[in-house]
Amino acid sequence: MTFEFATTTRILFGCGQMSQLAKNTLPFGNQVLVVLGKNPSRHDSVLQSLRQSGLTVGTFSIAGEPTIDDIIQGTDLAKKSAIQIVIGLGGGSVIDAGKAISAMSRQPEDLWHYIEIVGKGHPLTATPLPYIAIPTTAGTGAEVTRNAVLSSPEHGVKASLRHASMLPRLAIIDPELTLHCPPDITAASGMDAFVQCLEAYVSCRANPLTDALCLSGIEHSVRSLEKVVFDGSDLKARADIAYAAMLSGMALANAGLGAVHGFAAPIGGAFHAPHGAICAALIAPVWAANLEAIRKRGNSDAMNRFKTVARLMTGEPTASALTGVSYLTELTRKLSIPSLQHWGIQECHLDDIVSKAAASSSMKGNPVPLDKTTLRNILAAS
Repeated sequence: MTFEFATTTRILFGCGQMSQLAKNTLPFGNQVLVVLGKNPSRHDSVLQSLRQSGLTVGTFSIAGEPTIDDIIQGTDLAKKSAIQIVIGLGGGSVIDAGKAISAMSRQPEDLWHYIEIVGKGHPLTATPLPYIAIPTTAGTGAEVTRNAVLSSPEHGVKASLRHASMLPRLAIIDPELTLHCPPDITAASGMDAFVQCLEAYVSCRANPLTDALCLSGIEHSVRSLEKVVFDGSDLKARADIAYAAMLSGMALANAGLGAVHGFAAPIGGAFHAPHGAICAALIAPVWAANLEAIRKRGNSDAMNRFKTVARLMTGEPTASALTGVSYLTELTRKLSIPSLQHWGIQECHLDDIVSKAAASSSMKGNPVPLDKTTLRNILAAS
């Protein structure tokens, strides 16, 4: 048995852990850049507490999913301000933006030298600035991953800046920070975490350690995802989904993902659709297509993984793998997940999305290869 596993250096998980931020920031330096989302005033109390601790605090806000231009601007600000530590406080997009800014603030070349797909894809050569990731949604698990997903509107794609050194020095995961999330964001981000656990578990790159993380993440998602969408004040359910999101990030960073995320990258790059909502719309059709391909190949090991997941999802010890498709279809209905058509995706877009998805890095982790006809049928069904 041989595998590699890497994750964030230190994790503080639990309600009230935000109180530990200032004292854990000070050892890294006193010039701080806090990366925030489109409503930065929501976190004024956090900024005030940092300043009261003797830190010099600057801010940088992004309006949505981070673009390459956002990172260039944020990096310029960090360099001009002689920033010593970066904090990302927000959803997955903010966490990724902060991760990229902390990395690029130390590199000798510009971003195009390092970013994948639209750039040269060279590895980072300098250690990033210390980075603290603080998620305020429960979904992407970006607080424990080694890449930042950036949008390039001019290319119509999303691309990753990726390196092991980009893993945060500290992640503070406080479920109380997610209490403000409205039901639609809670549903989309929670489904993203759930899908990441599902895909990493059936990935052809899975290993025993990621299996354990995924199974626990699936269990917590099944137990609490519906609860937290319909009662956002349920803090125990919030904690369960925050925990599942963290596990999903650890798992995907080490086992990869699959066809759902293979589609999500080109769709997210070309359409103004939230990542979690895309993944939620795709999971049931992808799950069904994978099962059919596995059945045709007679791959019993992969089929057993799908059976295990179905039994976890339904609570039925003898459930067939196919019942997992029914569960996922019904869950997306209950959570009012919109179809891909809702985001402007039409028949005329399918072939281009399929071509880009087939070449994506996430597709390499899918448990079985899927031909382009199958991929197109998945999109049509989503």
